[in-house]
Amino acid sequence: MPTADFARRLIAWHDRHGRHDLPWQRGRNPYRVWVSEIMLQQTQVATVVPYYERFMARFPSIAALATATLDEVLHLWTGLGYYARARNLHRAAQLLHREHAGAFPADIAAVVALPGVGRSTGAAILALANDQHHAILDGNVKRVLARYHAVEGAVDERTTRERLWELAELHTPEKRVATYTQAIMDLGATVCTRAKPRCGECPVRTQCRAFVEQRVATLPAPRRAKAARRTRHVWMLLARQVNGRVLLRQRPASGIWGGLWCLPEFESLEALRNYVGARLQIASERTQAPLESFRHSFTHYDLMITPCPVSCAGALPTVCEEGGIVWYDPGSPAQLGLPAPIKALIARNRPT
Repeated sequence: MPTADFARRLIAWHDRHGRHDLPWQRGRNPYRVWVSEIMLQQTQVATVVPYYERFMARFPSIAALATATLDEVLHLWTGLGYYARARNLHRAAQLLHREHAGAFPADIAAVVALPGVGRSTGAAILALANDQHHAILDGNVKRVLARYHAVEGAVDERTTRERLWELAELHTPEKRVATYTQAIMDLGATVCTRAKPRCGECPVRTQCRAFVEQRVATLPAPRRAKAARRTRHVWMLLARQVNGRVLLRQRPASGIWGGLWCLPEFESLEALRNYVGARLQIASERTQAPLESFRHSFTHYDLMITPCPVSCAGALPTVCEEGGIVWYDPGSPAQLGLPAPIKALIARNRPT
């Protein structure tokens, strides 16, 4: 199939079968597309939609996002995961507000230089919002091109990635770039899926080498084997006042759950109990048993969490720390970002 025909078929397919009413497609502009592209990194559309709508209602412009506190941003991101995306989005908005008068740049180099924006994301923003001629290569596009051209090698290998970028550039048309970009992403997300692809609905199947050669199940090649997952065990202090408030500590800006508010975390039960004895006024000398441990999975490892409840006496227990500590009221929550599993843990252990 000639290169131009590939794009024409995808555009014609998208006109009839593609997604046309996603929230970031309404009132489309670079800011709205940027937020959606960041949220969609490693996250499915169905999950993103409600978060996106709440986020845009609160932060309808770069200025609104830039002048908000990080806690407000993280609060609306709670449950979406990969929180570095939210921190980078906030930092980038502040940079645009300060150095670009709140306008989103139209130059690809300036866009890619923003925190959290790489080559493919920057290209997608300008292609979708401004119809600029830029090729993209997200996970869905890699899969489509690897199958269509029977590209050997795992997509995370350098030589394979370079070849796929060449093909992405080759197929991106001069006109209707925004439609083509959405079309190839939609094709990968809804038809040319990793498991159980619906090849019978694909507009380019008769020229797809993987389909013709019956290699769809084996292309693209599996990624390189990952190292065995490790498990880290932590003890979390669930300290609660008589009025129901829970002690939270803000996590460092870097690392997992960076910048979020979390239950104080300890490497051992002994360290937790030493902290309680030194810093809090407990209601009873009787030690409460730890709650049942539960597992939370991150990309590269599992976190085994053992919550340890403590009842605190008085309205204001003594906490000898400077900053980074709050007493959080689950019944009237402040606009703070909490990791979803910690928010759920607090909710299911509220006093009756």
